[in-house]
Amino acid sequence: MNFDGQYMLEVFPTLLKYLPLTLVMAVVAMIFAIAIGLVLALITKNRVPVLYQLANVYISFFRATPTLVQLFLIYYGLPQLFPSFSAMNALTAAIIGLSIKNSAYLAEIFRAALDSVENGQLEACLAVGMTKAQAYRRIILPQATRNAIPASGNTFIGLVKETSLAFTLGVAELFAQGKMMASASLKFFEIYLAVAIVYWALTIVYSLLQEWLEKRLSRPYKN
Repeated sequence: MNFDGQYMLEVFPTLLKYLPLTLVMAVVAMIFAIAIGLVLALITKNRVPVLYQLANVYISFFRATPTLVQLFLIYYGLPQLFPSFSAMNALTAAIIGLSIKNSAYLAEIFRAALDSVENGQLEACLAVGMTKAQAYRRIILPQATRNAIPASGNTFIGLVKETSLAFTLGVAELFAQGKMMASASLKFFEIYLAVAIVYWALTIVYSLLQEWLEKRLSRPYKN
């Protein structure tokens, strides 16, 4: 069996140097995805004329097409139509692409979370003099947030793994560095196993944080 465990352990420090970039991409993309997804969810929930149809097309397209195709459309395709996009670097393109893709999934998650809150609560808020915006901000959204966390967490885990596609645009993130090290050393199994373990560890840490957050938010609802 040709497996060099010692070499695999030695490459971890080098791989971990590229972990911050992977995390930055994931976190920034998730923030934008949440903002866009929430706007889309509110539009589809309230069936805003014209915007509702446009939002459905947006959600359908970005859920149906591969992430890699979307990244290539943004980084290589947009400069062809709009020359000003030629100045966009690969990291920016990757963040934009990941944000757009995941916002489509989050829009459906948030819409379902909003639907899970009884309509009677909105009617009660309006009956006591609140505006619709106040009702959403004070009553509806806090409950919907609690309901959306599990599925949103799964989306974030998927997003962390999708950052590995940024290497196709030339972003030197965690997977890209692993690929270069594997090509140089020809120790493919050791390198890619080490990369997989780093992603696995990230998922475990985030899952623990999510579990803690879910329990914290559930306290007011426990008898």
